Amino acid sequence: MLKRKLLITLELTITAFILTGTSFYASKSLGQLQNSPKQLVDEAWQILDRNYVDGSFNNQDWKAVRQEYLSRSYSSQQQAYIAIQEMVGKLGDRYTEFFDPQKFTALRNNISGTLSGVGLQLGQNEQTKALKVIAPIEGTPAFKAGILPEDVIIKIDGQSTQGMNINDAVKRIQGSPGTKVVLTIQRGERSQTFQLTRSNIALKPVTYKTETTPTGKIGYIRLPEFTQTAPAEMRRAIQALEKQQVQGYVLDLRSDPGGLLDASLQIASMWLKQGTIVSLVNREQVKESYQVTGSPLTDKPLVVLQDKGSASASEILAGALQDNKRATLIGTRSFGKGLVQSVQPLEDGSALKLTIAKYYTPSGRDINDVGIAPDITVELTPAQQKSLAQNNAIATLADPQYASAVTKLNQLIRTGANNPSLQSGKASIPVILGSPK
Repeated sequence: MLKRKLLITLELTITAFILTGTSFYASKSLGQLQNSPKQLVDEAWQILDRNYVDGSFNNQDWKAVRQEYLSRSYSSQQQAYIAIQEMVGKLGDRYTEFFDPQKFTALRNNISGTLSGVGLQLGQNEQTKALKVIAPIEGTPAFKAGILPEDVIIKIDGQSTQGMNINDAVKRIQGSPGTKVVLTIQRGERSQTFQLTRSNIALKPVTYKTETTPTGKIGYIRLPEFTQTAPAEMRRAIQALEKQQVQGYVLDLRSDPGGLLDASLQIASMWLKQGTIVSLVNREQVKESYQVTGSPLTDKPLVVLQDKGSASASEILAGALQDNKRATLIGTRSFGKGLVQSVQPLEDGSALKLTIAKYYTPSGRDINDVGIAPDITVELTPAQQKSLAQNNAIATLADPQYASAVTKLNQLIRTGANNPSLQSGKASIPVILGSPK
């Protein structure tokens, strides 16, 4: 029996070549397997049977599905892979998918922050199947070229993406560093073509700086992704800024597509004194609530920046800070990913990703397909986003969202608001009733 070491994370289901935010849940092995194709198919069925969030399995006779696939003859692992993909497709869930060994290796590398490509997070519109850019990663070829959130990729190397599965698109965009890929995107009524050179992308989960304001020095922390190293780097950033005696913080979660669940829990606990961070509900309606652990690293006023590219683990953190009245959120409504996936490795080195639960913010909000509304809305036009990126002006006073955050933070510093040491009482955490939709 293979012994598997798994990581707990959250999946944004922006299935992209940087696949951020995938959820690894430990589950019991099915027993000693021979790695035959048919047994691999059955292993995948068993995992879905035990853990998939929808107990009706998309209103299907799931046991009949098993019999259908086990009655077939398989002469190769590739045939088993095709069968598993078909079986997964019956669930009608864009967030549940199968990874062959090569793709699973790439996924694990991405979770650890080791990746190559052009630096895009992609999503697929559920109705139109259009391939949409969720966000480019700062400093990557896509970011430098000016590709923006909400851009729709209509061609890859001249081939139309109409009807193209997102995994096929990812495979076409991926490649060795130094090689080129041509992306044609639709932005509003205009189409544009970008020739990008793939490169190794070294993620720096946390960066920080100080800004001098009328109320004193403030700290700015940028978190682009919830990777394995993000909590340690966030801790170092806060501690370094505390030593510089900053008066408050701006935490930038814009274009952060999510990442490891454990990272979001650890980081939330660095800002919160007590309370619930997030609650997960599975198909049996069993609720598991994650609480703040340890002591916060700071109780100084906090403003969080978010946008439509902030998703999953980002929304868990933003929702926890907002519901516990610890931070003011500024920007635009977040992405709206309130489902949890897990990635379960199979015996031959492939893996199955499946939706296993829904999550709720501490106040019981269901943010799936809705997102989290900011306390203060500040929009950026595509032209502003492009200009800020090209002029390296993000998180400067030329950035309207950042400038608004600085203004609001100065107000909070003057009044002592969002400072838990100056407030009494706890945030209300109602019991979640009903089933996840």
